[in-house]
Amino acid sequence: MQAQEKYPSKPITIYVPWSPGGGTDRATRTIASLLEKDLGVPINVLNKVQGGSAATFVAGAEATPDGYTLTAITIELSAWKWLGVADVTYEDYEPIAMLICNPATITVRADAPWNSVQELVDYIKEHPGELKASGTVQGGVWDIARIGFLKAVGLDPDAVIWVPSQGASPALQELVSGGVDIVFASTGEVLPLVQAGKAKTLAVMSDERVPGFENVPTLKELGIDWSICGWAGLAAPKGTPKDRVQLLIDAVDKAWHSQDFQDFLKNNAFVGKLLLGDEFKDYLAKEYQTFGDLLKSAGYAKT
Repeated sequence: MQAQEKYPSKPITIYVPWSPGGGTDRATRTIASLLEKDLGVPINVLNKVQGGSAATFVAGAEATPDGYTLTAITIELSAWKWLGVADVTYEDYEPIAMLICNPATITVRADAPWNSVQELVDYIKEHPGELKASGTVQGGVWDIARIGFLKAVGLDPDAVIWVPSQGASPALQELVSGGVDIVFASTGEVLPLVQAGKAKTLAVMSDERVPGFENVPTLKELGIDWSICGWAGLAAPKGTPKDRVQLLIDAVDKAWHSQDFQDFLKNNAFVGKLLLGDEFKDYLAKEYQTFGDLLKSAGYAKT
């Protein structure tokens, strides 16, 4: 019987819904190389197996639930169904572990007139709809960061106009050139520009200060109840045998705490966050409802 078979006894495949070289891809490949050594089988990482990120999430959820096909899930999983992009949520998976959780920032040009979040908020209140922000596609993680921040300070989503972009890099170029006034993006994405003296970060959207931004306050410190991070983790299709999921949880736990993975986090300016099994699932359930509320308030939700 399958339940009596040794697991794993053949290669494991991990679907990555995003392009090679990104944060999710690098974190997944690093943990996969460590899991290979521990589990004793090859682990193949495949990018965008269905051509598009949302379709890849669906393909991962619909894979045979035997523990041999995993998916590198990311924060977008909490938004796809609300946006009408794909009929897939965390409930279609058995969460294994969150690996990284890079907090959003509020970043402006170095010569911008605002030197604190309060100064920025005051300006927005006096000039609603004047400032432009960017960081990703409409309804993407950093757009949701904007919506959540504005709601937390008592402002409507349209108080700051969102300019869609294909990611943080082009958005930051627009910031420097004056095309937008604010960029909402992760700590790791904005750090090089901040270090170059071309931008300044007014706040980090996390519960605690993060490396590289030790002198930047968190929204929580400022009395603003909002935090969000661009996270990535691993999950198996719903229905995967519990003993196999637990074996993977234990293996990832060991790999995450290894010196190799901790060095990877430090060298890439990533913020590691480990949530395992049910704890990860609880996080996803809460985030899914939060995203639904925010996307509805912005008029983005289709369901």
